[in-house]
Amino acid sequence: MAGAGVFSEIIEGEVFKYYSDGEWKTSSSGKAVPIINPTTRKTQYKVQACTQEEVNKVMEIAKTAQKAWAKTPLWKRAELLHKAAALLKEHKNPIAECLVKEIAKPAKDAVTEVVRSGDLVSYCAEEGVRILGEGKFLVSDSFPGNERTKYCLVSKIPLGVVLAIPPFNYPVNLAVSKIAPALIAGNSLVLNASNTGRKLKRIQEKLNQGAVAALHMIYCFHLAGFPKGLISCVTGKGSEIGDFLTMHPGVNCISFTGGDTGIAISKKAGMIPLQMELGGKDACIILEDADIDLAAANVVKGGFSYSGQRCTAVKVVLVMESVADALVEKVNAKVAKLTVGPPEEDCDITPVVTESSANYIEGLVMDAKEKGATFCQEYKREGNLIWPLLLDNVRPDMRIAWEEPFGPVLPVIRINSVEEGIHHCNASNFGLQGCVFTRDINKAILISDAMETGTVQINSAPARGPDHFPFQGIKDSGIGSQGITNSINMMVKVKSTVINLPTPSYTMG
Repeated sequence: MAGAGVFSEIIEGEVFKYYSDGEWKTSSSGKAVPIINPTTRKTQYKVQACTQEEVNKVMEIAKTAQKAWAKTPLWKRAELLHKAAALLKEHKNPIAECLVKEIAKPAKDAVTEVVRSGDLVSYCAEEGVRILGEGKFLVSDSFPGNERTKYCLVSKIPLGVVLAIPPFNYPVNLAVSKIAPALIAGNSLVLNASNTGRKLKRIQEKLNQGAVAALHMIYCFHLAGFPKGLISCVTGKGSEIGDFLTMHPGVNCISFTGGDTGIAISKKAGMIPLQMELGGKDACIILEDADIDLAAANVVKGGFSYSGQRCTAVKVVLVMESVADALVEKVNAKVAKLTVGPPEEDCDITPVVTESSANYIEGLVMDAKEKGATFCQEYKREGNLIWPLLLDNVRPDMRIAWEEPFGPVLPVIRINSVEEGIHHCNASNFGLQGCVFTRDINKAILISDAMETGTVQINSAPARGPDHFPFQGIKDSGIGSQGITNSINMMVKVKSTVINLPTPSYTMG
């Protein structure tokens, strides 16, 4: 049960506390922010509504703690991260329960997310020791016109205070993917847990789901014994602390995963490094020579896992006309076997995160209906629960062809050439991932090169991971690259120390 047992320290009454200076605190505001259960559509949890003054204090403490942490040996940083990873796995069940109640994640997937997060933290600890334990040594005579009178020692140093903002759909895994690299690199970390990054301009909603799972996760880092003030976790209303945090002069780096909010953050943040993943309209191109059984299985997995609420979900299928009927038939057969219901029962399709999200998805469906799309299943909705729906014969004039539904609705566009598929993919303002199904590796590589996306999967659905793989988007899908190694490297900066010799010196054997 959330906030029970070992986690009893993080809740007072009905409201979960925020974390600052190594302590669990209640806000001076006296206010709380409700978290709505997507299944019941009733308040499940409440978190503190932190004030701007409390954010200022958190930033001040984080800055001080970081200076001491930067002097902590790499092996010691890694040791503490390994402890946190073990604690995450030990307490996977209560954290997973929060995911089930807050974001309607199927129970088995919720446990998998927590275990995966522990593995990520451990891998990051090892990778950080390796890549941060090496520097670079340059000599001046490699550049024309110079003698060997200068030695340059190049090292990687921390940025300072990293602000992490995870999304609602992976509030544990995509939090630790920011926390662990920041800490191993010598930074302090402030997690904004309740302003999860999935605000869409067309929905005009700031989500709080995932905050309680994140607070439980942070408690594992607390138990691991990290220095006071090094890690902070604030919660609150976006209107009160959202922009205040992202524009705070004490922030030296922002790592954000979510939606359109990231574009606004990038315009306000100032001259600091940004790491952002902002969603996608991931296209699945299926050629005539594709293994249709394999393609159909991946379309269903990629399009409907976690009810399509994934940045890397298949969001549009672009299939050659000659094999479209066969593909649609096989996909429909698999869709019919998907279970629909509450996350506690491990159903394949569970409620989407909010009522406004469901309304938005329904708007896309109705637009497609009015414009003549073929409904392969009857459209059915109960509250936030939307049954899986495949839309065939979708045309480019339909909103669903371009907009990201973030739900269990998948459009199929029939194409007459590979070029037509590539054109549709590249005409999108997104560029996160895509995939291509073909038995011809030469075609696959040519199409991959032509697709304007951060990653292309060949003969598999789009996916983030394994977590050490690079993960990035182009265009409106993001800035920078994630993945453990890339995240560590973006959370450090280069410093050079140059030794000047009075006379040239060349090392002799």
